[in-house]
Amino acid sequence: MVFEPNLHTVVWGGDRLCRWKGLAEQNHVGESWEISAVESSPCVIANGAFAGKLLPDVVASNPESILGKAVAKRYGDKMPLLVKFIDAKKDLSIQVHPDDEMAHREHGKNGKTEMWYIIDAEPGACIYSGFKKSLTPDVYKRMVEDGTITDALAKHEAHPGDVFYIPAGRVHAICGGILLAEIQQSSDVTYRIFDYNRPGLDGKPRELHTELAAQALNYKVENRYRTAYSVKSNHANRVVETAYFSARVTDIAQRFHRDLKKYDSFIITMCLKGDCRIKVRETGDGIVLREGYSCLIPASIADYDIEPMNGTSRVLDAFIDNQKRGMIRRWLWQTFRKTEK
Repeated sequence: MVFEPNLHTVVWGGDRLCRWKGLAEQNHVGESWEISAVESSPCVIANGAFAGKLLPDVVASNPESILGKAVAKRYGDKMPLLVKFIDAKKDLSIQVHPDDEMAHREHGKNGKTEMWYIIDAEPGACIYSGFKKSLTPDVYKRMVEDGTITDALAKHEAHPGDVFYIPAGRVHAICGGILLAEIQQSSDVTYRIFDYNRPGLDGKPRELHTELAAQALNYKVENRYRTAYSVKSNHANRVVETAYFSARVTDIAQRFHRDLKKYDSFIITMCLKGDCRIKVRETGDGIVLREGYSCLIPASIADYDIEPMNGTSRVLDAFIDNQKRGMIRRWLWQTFRKTEK
């Protein structure tokens, strides 16, 4: 499945996403919600038998076939992931997302753990991720009030290929001059901590969520905030493994076979560089996936070939590793039985 454009206009956005996608230019487009079943902004399917239908409606009518049996058992008929391309022409606000427990309690929604893959970055462009010094909630609130909160944040120069894992509770912000891909839980809950005292597109001050953020924040200082991973050509390189999603990045120079049925999960493929062709082995059906676009491969047909059309392609895949979850459950059960004996 490929999707109609789902663009979001924000005060910090630019015009790069429209140019990249070959769409009519608009100002202040900061986000392209590539694959979304979030109630506030669901995607419309653009091809095949479901063309013109909303993604959440189609998933609800075919949860096991699309999501996978294990995913449907865990999440019902709801798509659990949201993926975006983000163009930060200017700095985003300093923010944090709640975990599942807090998000369910306060909003009746999922929490938000996410990751960023840096596609491009201007020289000197930076990412805020995590604290560089320990704070108490009271000190945090005082620094927000006097506008010095960025002094407590860990700042990282960003380069193409960098990955930042942002678990719920970690303070973060994308700074200007960065184009990235984001994989996250299916949620639109964000607590804005500090926004440089700038007005929104409507000319009014943007709302801050200081008290809620104080509850959501993890104040622990970590040794490392940038995610390390290895890269090998024509190999699905493991980037991030979380309880909510797994991510792989692949540089493809020739036809590449991917049989991912073992994961019992849908596959989201984001084309970061170089148009490619995806062909399902079982049916022979295929699509051309252009650079700057994404597709959803249902779990029932997740055995396919991907081939670059003009030399090389780079894709970022997201899925849920139910195989690993099953192994962990079996290990825990075997350990429990041995302990009982």
